[in-house]
Amino acid sequence: MSGTTIDFLVHANGAAVRQPVTFNRLVIAGWTGRDPVARDKHIAELEELGIPRPATTPIYYEVAASRLTVAETIEVSGGDSSGEVEFVLVKSGGRLLVGVGSDHTDRKVETYNITVSKQMCDKPVAPELWLVDDVAAHWDQLMLRAYATINGERVLYQEGALSGMLAPSDLVARRHGEAGMPEGTAMFGGTFAAKGGIRPADRFDFELVDPVLNGVIRHGYAVHQLVIAG
Repeated sequence: MSGTTIDFLVHANGAAVRQPVTFNRLVIAGWTGRDPVARDKHIAELEELGIPRPATTPIYYEVAASRLTVAETIEVSGGDSSGEVEFVLVKSGGRLLVGVGSDHTDRKVETYNITVSKQMCDKPVAPELWLVDDVAAHWDQLMLRAYATINGERVLYQEGALSGMLAPSDLVARRHGEAGMPEGTAMFGGTFAAKGGIRPADRFDFELVDPVLNGVIRHGYAVHQLVIAG
């Protein structure tokens, strides 16, 4: 199995070290909300786009690890894709790390095959990671936030505390059991409903905020639409 390698700035135990991480697996976890009301709201907004309800909650989609990128621009087919801010769990060097990314997805393809829609687009991630053990005691207070730039206007697109999502231990256990995440795996941890509904944007900015340790990991990318011929 071929992998993809990304250089991260890894913050752990009070130090920051630049470290290459090689990924062999990428898993996108969906419908991971602890609150069934909030979870069903996100399911409902996708149903409005013709996207069917998941077979199980949570559900895990396999995607090529080569889709992970820290690029500042991604290319997509047509104008039917959009980003989603998510925390990202990473297993590297025997340690569980956390960062932030965007599960950019083709919404048109999603209406007939969710797994394929996940594979259609690159998955931008911020080039920084935190050690999960460093933030575990206040995990629920961590915040995810995303901004979309649409027709030149930057708007708040998503926002929520990780108290609304399954905890890392639960999320990993439901997928991998007691063995835990395999080395070289990245797992996206789910998202929140979009403010104003799911829609495409020219640019997507996202961040993971630690209000206790006053830390933030952020990244952003422009979306270049390729013309669909025919």
